[in-house]
Amino acid sequence: MTIASGACGLDFGTSNSAIGHAAEAHPSLIPLQEGRVSIPTAVFFSFEDASVTFGRDAVSRYLEREDGRLMRSLKSVLGSSLIHEQTQVGAKRLRFDEIISLFLSYVRKAADEPSCVVMGRPVFFVDENPEADKSAEDQLRQAAQLAGFKHVEFQFEPIAAALDYERHVGAEELALVVDIGGGTSDFSIVRVSPHRRGKPDRKSDILAYSGVHIGGTDFDRRLELDAVLPDLGLGAKLRHKNMETPSWWYQDLATWQRINFLYDPKLFADIRQVRRDMVEPEKLDRLLKVLEYRRGHALLTAVEDVKIQLSSAKVVAMDLQKLAGIEPLEITRKQFERAIADQIGKIHMAIRNTLSQSNVAADAIGSVFLTGGSSRIPLLLATLQEAFANARIVEGDAFGSVATGLALEAHSCFGTMRV
Repeated sequence: MTIASGACGLDFGTSNSAIGHAAEAHPSLIPLQEGRVSIPTAVFFSFEDASVTFGRDAVSRYLEREDGRLMRSLKSVLGSSLIHEQTQVGAKRLRFDEIISLFLSYVRKAADEPSCVVMGRPVFFVDENPEADKSAEDQLRQAAQLAGFKHVEFQFEPIAAALDYERHVGAEELALVVDIGGGTSDFSIVRVSPHRRGKPDRKSDILAYSGVHIGGTDFDRRLELDAVLPDLGLGAKLRHKNMETPSWWYQDLATWQRINFLYDPKLFADIRQVRRDMVEPEKLDRLLKVLEYRRGHALLTAVEDVKIQLSSAKVVAMDLQKLAGIEPLEITRKQFERAIADQIGKIHMAIRNTLSQSNVAADAIGSVFLTGGSSRIPLLLATLQEAFANARIVEGDAFGSVATGLALEAHSCFGTMRV
């Protein structure tokens, strides 16, 4: 019998993940938690009952202050030296690839344990390092196999998004796919049309693809560093030698996978030592409160919420009283846009380079298809509208387009295999 029913497309994202299948080339995403088809890429290890939970349940248990360890942004360790290192989770030490496999196994089980998968991958896991990029793909393949998948293939995430978009086009056109994910932004120029749907080989329709290692978590990081962390001592002056507080404390506090390293009593002692020489010592009192009560992840989650709200609001009041003992901060969209302006500029430059690779002029693009969790940022939309004045801006499913396209690819890739 064929194994199309045992094949799936899995979008393992830096921030969110989804999985789907495509019976008879009709894709559908699989509800994972609370009827939702997308869940945070998160794992929580409870120190109270030694249980492991995933997705929304993991984030919820952490935010409810249960004693344990929350891990997110797992995809970002692929291709790095961290992947095979062990990290302490309660009484055990686990490698990061083992933790990724635990998450993939949970998602696979929710999808009735398919044996074949097409996994999405960014155009570049690691910028300007082909060897590390290949290692990252190999590491993800091994983690998927450890999770129980027997056959693992890959497709670029922006190509998968193009396959989803193509289901809705009525005539042939050139589409620019812009996928702003949690850790990377990827782009592709693809020829789409109704009569090309379902063809097994679409290589000739892919005119160009590229990517850059900038995504939603980078926007969160910039916003926290610019708008929040100065009130916790970032850039604060010491009384002597015209010195400032060590910036690496704050760089790590704004980087999800580095936060746990700050929960160290030795660092607390160092901060108290620096505090004695502070012009404004109360700022380091706030930093200590965040670190000693392990609120770094909750703080970054609150910043992410503000980022999301600023897509529709021009000003957001951020309540930091419980997290850091700070009165509410008013954060404006203009402030956010200043913080990320250079990153949006790099994304724009990468898109221009994609056009150059394809020898396609901007006015030949019929539509710009947007997907990914940070694709609704007004500054990004304005930049694209100016650059592609003749194109339609189409907003796809921010968290489901890639998984839907991967499901279609899985049907094409595995639909004729037999077991």
